[in-house]
Amino acid sequence: MCQRILIVEDEKPIADILRYGFQREGFQAECVYTGADGLRRVKEMSPDLVILDWMLPDVSGLTVCRMLTETCCIPIIMLTAKESVEDKLRGLEAGADDYIAKPFDVREVVARTRTVLRRAERTRGKNTEERPEACGNGITLRRRERVVALNGEEVELTPREYDLLVCFLEHPRMVFTREMLLEQVWGFDYPGGTRTVDIHVQRLRKKLKLQEALQTVYGVGYKYVDGPGK
Repeated sequence: MCQRILIVEDEKPIADILRYGFQREGFQAECVYTGADGLRRVKEMSPDLVILDWMLPDVSGLTVCRMLTETCCIPIIMLTAKESVEDKLRGLEAGADDYIAKPFDVREVVARTRTVLRRAERTRGKNTEERPEACGNGITLRRRERVVALNGEEVELTPREYDLLVCFLEHPRMVFTREMLLEQVWGFDYPGGTRTVDIHVQRLRKKLKLQEALQTVYGVGYKYVDGPGK
């Protein structure tokens, strides 16, 4: 079955180039040209991934990204002419899984899309029943399904948020530098900086109420504590 890509890009020539590139590689690709149409089509077609332009005529891609992240768990790659580190961090903080600056090579966009999709596929899990694993602080995991719950209520995490959480849960009280976490979760070839780690830690603290358990070790990095002696 073809994986479905929704391209939200207001510049029609760019959108058409991307659509052609994805279709040539065996994807089912569709284009829309406004943020409102992007939100509508996500509900209608349930794409496997969204390519989202930052600068849209009606509402910013950043706002669309935040809205999608709050309501569903679809991978998002932001496509934009903005190249500053601060802009990249804003995109990642809004929930984007990757960030590609214009001008771009369509082959790179397709390759990075495949990488994000492979990571996202692991979050879909299997239908097999799995006993939840208690991890302290009210957190339980179903690892085969990559499902996280807080006090019995499922919490939606992005693939990288999940991987970062598991890294902490598997090594309680171990102090990680930001560079160690970047290597462990994002990999050697990740183009972002260590502030990406800070953003994801902040989101884990907020989503899973880990303000006390996920501790900052000043001048070093972070550690997770799961019991007495916090």
